[in-house]
Amino acid sequence: MVQKLTRRVALITGPALFIIIRLIPIEGLSPEGKAVLACTAWVALWWITEAVELPVTSILPILIFPLSGALTIEQTTSAYGNPFIYLFLGGFIIGLAIENRNLHKRIAYNIIRVAGTGEKRVLLGMMVATAFLSMWISNTATAIMMLPIGVSVMHHFGNSQPFSKNLMLGIAYAASIGGIATLIGTPPNIILAGIVRESMGYEISFLDWLLFGLPFSAILLFLTWLWLTRYRVEKTDHSPALELSSLGKMTPAEKRVALVFTLTAFFWITRSFIWNKYIPGLDDTVIAIGGALLMFIIPAGEKNENLINWKEAKKLPWDVLVLFGAGLAIAKGFANTDLTVWLGAQFSLLGFMPTALIVLLILAAINFLTEITSNTATASLILPLLITLSASLHLDVLPLLAGAAISSSCAFMLPVATPPNAIVFSSGKVRIGDMVRAGLFLNITSIVLTYLFIKFIWNIIFHG
Repeated sequence: MVQKLTRRVALITGPALFIIIRLIPIEGLSPEGKAVLACTAWVALWWITEAVELPVTSILPILIFPLSGALTIEQTTSAYGNPFIYLFLGGFIIGLAIENRNLHKRIAYNIIRVAGTGEKRVLLGMMVATAFLSMWISNTATAIMMLPIGVSVMHHFGNSQPFSKNLMLGIAYAASIGGIATLIGTPPNIILAGIVRESMGYEISFLDWLLFGLPFSAILLFLTWLWLTRYRVEKTDHSPALELSSLGKMTPAEKRVALVFTLTAFFWITRSFIWNKYIPGLDDTVIAIGGALLMFIIPAGEKNENLINWKEAKKLPWDVLVLFGAGLAIAKGFANTDLTVWLGAQFSLLGFMPTALIVLLILAAINFLTEITSNTATASLILPLLITLSASLHLDVLPLLAGAAISSSCAFMLPVATPPNAIVFSSGKVRIGDMVRAGLFLNITSIVLTYLFIKFIWNIIFHG
C-alpha cells in the first residue's frame, strides 16, 4: 500500500520537478543545460520510484528532450540506436539459442561434476557453473535455470544447514558476479562502454574488459565462496544426483550452438590484435550480430528447424535495450550542453577531501543505491554525472567510471536489489536476515576490491 502511494506521488512529482527546474533561475547554466537537468531529474525520479514501469520511463526522453530543447529528436533517438545496443542484442540472441538447446544445463552439470563431492566442493562447483553461464546469459535466466539444480542438490544432502542456505545464496551471488566478467554479461558494463565511446571517443573492447573484469569476478567469487563456507561442516562423500546422464549425448543442435558460441567468443577475444589488421571494420557489435544471424540460419539437424527462430528470439529482454538507450540519451544531453561544466563547479566543493576517500564514497554510494534501484537505471544516471565529477576533482575518469559500473552490479543484501536475489528468495529457502548478513559483508568486500582494481589494475590492462 505504501509503495503504491509512493508511486502515485512520484507520478505527479516527476513532471512538477521538471517544471520547477525549468522556471527557477540558475546562474551560469544555459537554457539548454537547464532543460537537460530538468529532464534528467524527471526521468531519475520515475526510475528510482518506479512510478511507471522502467521501460516506459525509458522512452520518456524521446518526448521531453526535443520538446524542452534539451536535444533534437535526431540526437535523442540516435542514442537508442547506439552500436552497443546491437552488441547486447546479438549477445542476447546467442544466449537464448544456448538455453533453447539446453547447452547451458550440460555446461553446468559438467562443471559441478568436475568439482567433486563434499559440501564445500559442490558449493564451489555450483557457483563456478552459475558464474560462467552468467558471463554469456542474463543473470536472471541463469538464476532461474540453476535454482532447480540447486534444490535437487539440497535434497540429496538432506537439506543440511547451513549448506542449503549457503547454496541458495551462492547461486544468487554468483549470477551477479559472473556477469561482471564480460562486456555483455550485465547491462552496466555495456552502458559504460557506450557512454565512454559516446562522450569521450574511447573504445573499451570485449578483450580489454575481459582482461580486467574476469580476474575481478574470479577473486570476488572465490571470496564469496570462502565467506559462505566459513562454517565447519561434516566431511561427506555424498555425490549429488545431477543426472548428467539424463541429457544423453550431445545432439547435433547442441554441437552447432556450441560451435557458433565458441567462434563468436574467439573472434571477440582476438579481434583487436589479429582480425582488425585485415578487416578494419570488424568490431564487437559486428561479431555479435554475425553470431546471432548464424543461429537463425544454421539448421538444427532435427524437425526441419534452425538453431533458433524469431518466435523464440522475441523473448529477448527488450526493456533492457530501451533502458540502455535512455541512459545514452541522458549522457548525450550532458555532453552537448554546458551542464557538465556547471555541475563540475558545484562538485568542486568536495575538493578538500582526499582523493581515495572521494572514490571510496562514490563506490559505496552506488553500491548501496543499487540495492533499491535497477542497476541499469543506476548506471545510466550516475555515469554521466561521474564524467563531470572526475573532471572537476581531477580524478582519473575511465577507472572511476569502470568502478561505478562494477559497483552497480554488486548488490547482495536485499531480495529487491537484483533478479537473482529475488529468484532465490522466492524459493523460501533463504530468510531476508540471512541475505542481509551475508550481503553486507560482500557489499563491503566488493567496494574495497573494486577500489583496488581501478587503482592498481586498470592502468596495467588499458595502458600497460
